Amino acid sequence: MPSLSSILTHTGRTALAGVIGWPIAHSQSPKVHGYWLALYGIDGAYLPLAVSPDRLGEAIAGLPALGFRGANVTIPYKEAVLPFLDQITDVARQIGAVNTLIVGEDERITGTNTDAQGFLDNLRHQAPEWTTGCPAAVVGAGGAARAVCAALMNAGVPEILVFNRTVEKAEDLADSLQIHHTSNIHPLPLTEKSWKSHAKDLGLMVNATALGMCGHSSLSLDLDVLGPKTVVADIVYTPLKTPLLDAAARRGLKTVDGLGMLLHQARAGFAQWFGVMPEVTPDLRDFILANRDV
Repeated sequence: MPSLSSILTHTGRTALAGVIGWPIAHSQSPKVHGYWLALYGIDGAYLPLAVSPDRLGEAIAGLPALGFRGANVTIPYKEAVLPFLDQITDVARQIGAVNTLIVGEDERITGTNTDAQGFLDNLRHQAPEWTTGCPAAVVGAGGAARAVCAALMNAGVPEILVFNRTVEKAEDLADSLQIHHTSNIHPLPLTEKSWKSHAKDLGLMVNATALGMCGHSSLSLDLDVLGPKTVVADIVYTPLKTPLLDAAARRGLKTVDGLGMLLHQARAGFAQWFGVMPEVTPDLRDFILANRDV
């Protein structure tokens, strides 16, 4: 029988947040926030919220009525959620996607995006030797790639090469982001010829696609073109060591895995909802790795 203290963990004052997606069982966010809630002794709960596409607007509108302080937004709603918000931050407008919702005291819902800062914080944490003075290459042109490019632009990277199978999508990314910034973004086809012709003298290479994730094909590019000081990063964290990172490590290159981005991007939302800025620690990483469902 559970103890009385475990039964009374949540009270009428419990702070509520969650993650909205469809499906939602894959999300590791409840474990991340649950770990922090327990660590800091906070009377709070973070729930997985499976919302079907036809109920998205109702779900967002219902957050204040249910007492939620906010929520994360994951696949496939990071762009679809925009029409249902009262306001969005400048960084969310720049990226064109929202991953964090904040319910104000006036019950107005603000959308922001912490993916860009989460990526940058993770990069600096795992590769402190990385500097912004050299060009960077980003593979992909979806929502994650937009966040990565925005982070690099705002950090002062002078040139970003965006490789994508559909060049038109990379061109759209470049056009929309450069409205807000003067950095040079160059859209390029994701072919071996194009890669070998352009991916020289890079300070950073980032895979911002699902290639290499469990159940997906691998990202196959010749890494011999990269210099010895190039940092290779992947936003994928299942598996933690993707084929790309494995190939980079075998060439002696510094690698950055994607789990840290998940952990770092969660910090700002947690602070808004629960009043404490949490830390990303080795113990947290170990906890998530030990308790993943895959």
